[in-house]
Amino acid sequence: MSRKPNRPLRPPLKKKSDAIEILDRDPRESRGGRRGEGAPRDEDAQPSRKDAHLNVDPRGPRTPRPPRAGGAPAPRRPRIEGDPARHPEAHRSALGQPEAGERPARGRGQGGGRNAPTTLTEPERLQKVLAQAGVASRREIEEWVVAGRISVNGLPASLGQKIGPGDRVKVNGKLVPLRFTQRSPRVLIYHKPEGEIVSRDDPEGRPTVFERLPILRKGRWLAVGRLDFNTSGLLLFTNDGDLANKLMHPRYELEREYAVRILGELTEEQVKSLTEGIQLEDGPAKFNLLRDEGGEGANHWYRVTISEGRNREVRRMFEAVGLTVSRLMRVRYGSVELPARLKRGMWMEMPEAEACALAGLPPPQQSRQQDQRDKRPVKLHRTQPR
Repeated sequence: MSRKPNRPLRPPLKKKSDAIEILDRDPRESRGGRRGEGAPRDEDAQPSRKDAHLNVDPRGPRTPRPPRAGGAPAPRRPRIEGDPARHPEAHRSALGQPEAGERPARGRGQGGGRNAPTTLTEPERLQKVLAQAGVASRREIEEWVVAGRISVNGLPASLGQKIGPGDRVKVNGKLVPLRFTQRSPRVLIYHKPEGEIVSRDDPEGRPTVFERLPILRKGRWLAVGRLDFNTSGLLLFTNDGDLANKLMHPRYELEREYAVRILGELTEEQVKSLTEGIQLEDGPAKFNLLRDEGGEGANHWYRVTISEGRNREVRRMFEAVGLTVSRLMRVRYGSVELPARLKRGMWMEMPEAEACALAGLPPPQQSRQQDQRDKRPVKLHRTQPR
C-alpha cells in the first residue's frame, strides 16, 4: 500500500481574470526578456517597444507543422537579439518562403546543384552564342536563320535576335544545349598533305581533312580558311565559331605566308606587277611581300605574303604573269607558324594559354600541375583516315 504524504492540504487557488493576469505579468517579458518555460503567451498583449512591428510576420500566424517521422523534435533556429532588420535571413521573411513540401520555382534552362554551370544573365546575339557552342560559323548561322532552320522557343529565329539562359534554341528541330559561360577555345594545328579536300562531304569521294581529326563530344571542328586539293601546309581548326570568324573575316586582314615553287624565274617587271597589283577575274590582287628563296634547275622558290583568302588566289596571280606553280605550301597564318617537327598528316593541339591569346581572351587560371604540363613539349598525333 502506498504511504500518504505528511504535507498539509492546500486550498485550491482561484483563477485570475485575463486582465489581472496581464497586469501581474513581469514587464521584462514583454521587453524581449527571456520568458519562463511555463509562462503562457498572450497574442493580444500590446507591445511596449516602438519597433516591435518589425517582428510581425506579414504572412500572419503560421499553421503548426506536422510532426516528423520517429517523433524527433524539429530543430530550433538560434534567436538573435537586437534589430531584426540586421537578421541575416531577414530578406527571406520579406520575400516569403515556400510552404512545407513545396519547391521553389526555377527558371527554364537553369539547373540546380553545386555542379550546375554558371550562366550569364545578359542576353547575347543568337549567331554569337551558337558560334561559341561550335555549331557553325556566324556566317553559316545567318544563312540558316534566313532559311528558317533555327527556331527560338518554338518560333522562327530572326537575324540579330538575342537569347538568354532561359531560351530554347533548336537547329533543324533538334534542341541545342547552350552554356552561357566563357570557355577556352580549342585550336588544332594540322599539316595538310596534298590529296585531301577541306570539306566534310565530297561527291567524288576524295579523302577529307576532317577524317584525321579527333572526335568532339560536343560541337564540331571548324576549318579556318581552306587549302586547295593540291596545296599543302598549315591548316587551323577550332571548335569556337567566334574565333573562326575572327581569323577569317577580311576586315582583320590576317597575313598568310606561302612557299611557292614555280617553273622558271620572275623578271623585275613581273615582280613589280605582282607587288603593286594585278587584275584578276574577281578583282585586283597583290602580294604584300615577295622574296626570292633560290632554287635548282628549272624550279625556283619564292616566299609571298597575302592578306586575303580567295579561291586559288596565289596560283591565279602567277598564272596571270605567265608562270605555272608546281608546288604551293602555306607556312604561316597570322601569328601561327607551321612547326618544323610537324610532318605531313600530323596534328597537334595548341596550348590553352596560346589559344586564349589568339582569341583575345584572358589567360585561364591554372594550378601548378597544369603549369608543369604546359611546359612539356606538345604531343604530335598522326591518325589514320576514318
